[in-house]
Amino acid sequence: MSNILVIGAHPDDETLGVGGTLLKHKLKGDSIVWLNATKMDISNPILSSIIKEREKEIEKVIDHYGIEEFIQLDYLTTQLTSESKLKMIPELSKVFTRIKPEIIYVVNRSDAHSDHRYLFEAVYSATKSFRQPSIKKILMYECLSETEFGFPISEHLFLPNYFVDITPYLDQKIEIMKVYASEISEPPFPRSEQNIRALATLRGSTAGVLAAEAFQVLKIMDKE
Repeated sequence: MSNILVIGAHPDDETLGVGGTLLKHKLKGDSIVWLNATKMDISNPILSSIIKEREKEIEKVIDHYGIEEFIQLDYLTTQLTSESKLKMIPELSKVFTRIKPEIIYVVNRSDAHSDHRYLFEAVYSATKSFRQPSIKKILMYECLSETEFGFPISEHLFLPNYFVDITPYLDQKIEIMKVYASEISEPPFPRSEQNIRALATLRGSTAGVLAAEAFQVLKIMDKE
């Protein structure tokens, strides 16, 4: 059994990027922890009903994946900055030290959303091997509507070089994504059922399977 940590900036990142892979970990009996970095502003009365609905959605998603612990950091959505990144690094370090993850899945470093970029920088800064010896793999994942709209320059491209066959899990991944009712729509909207399937098919064709999720390797440490 392995300790898995999936890190997202917003609820739905984990399902778009790692949903099928998490279902595969669940079947293997791995321990899954989900860390979400940002949340909506609870002091805004206009958002109260939306926040309550989102909390229900998160509970459903936790149940679908068999997640053992959900960690919510105290940052507001769309408001991550270089200052909050510096505050976040020691918070993440404490989490890593406590749960001792062996595999970390983290948002792509150059996604269009600034929350993703600041979160990635904080996570990677907190994963130094001399402080976190439990970590064996760090993998970046892609998010529809964020990764493909990132900076169109070569040094910021998402370059997948690690693939997970999710053929048996694709339908279930899509059903979980539908839990986030406000985040999924019809094409050409990127987060549509058709486009989720299309990306899985594209990544699968690269890997020689029917459907896959793709990752970019940041670190693999073979300690066995």
